Amino acid sequence: MNKLWLGLVFLGLLFSFLNKSPETVTNVLFFELEKSVDLILNLISVMAFWTGLMRIAEKTDILNKVSGFLKPLIRYLFKDAESNPKAVNAILLTLAANLLGTGNSATAFGIKAMDEMQKANPNKKTATKAMCMFVIINVSSIQLIPLNIIKLRADSGSLNPSEIIVPTMIVTAISTMVAVLLGKYYERKEP
Repeated sequence: MNKLWLGLVFLGLLFSFLNKSPETVTNVLFFELEKSVDLILNLISVMAFWTGLMRIAEKTDILNKVSGFLKPLIRYLFKDAESNPKAVNAILLTLAANLLGTGNSATAFGIKAMDEMQKANPNKKTATKAMCMFVIINVSSIQLIPLNIIKLRADSGSLNPSEIIVPTMIVTAISTMVAVLLGKYYERKEP
């Protein structure tokens, strides 16, 4: 991946010099980096709030109650991991963060979930079915309230930043359904 990024940067520099506009590179370096830092600083408050809320849920007994309620769904989606409460709780935290549209906050919980599932994995060089399904669901990422996008739209001056809630719910629900169905199809197809 490092070589790919280095290659893209090199091609960008080469292209700017071939077009006789090297000042574009310096403009991008300074102006776009400043915009990136501003973007990160704007999103930190949303990420901190939801990460803190998820930590509270993790420390209390709420997750065990929710996992008991969702046990049939967990059993269907993550059969290999259902007997590991730490993995199930980390999966629930990740799914909750993704449902709320705070994918950045979900990353830490996702890493913890994969780590817990890997501990119980008999073949450390191959992902389990539960691990694969977890990745599939996270990539498709159903979102009920896309908080990060709403925040970005509000910061960009959108008159109605939350108007994307319904389309986002529809599209991400469809993508997650298709992803789970295809994942289950290939899971059954495996010998």
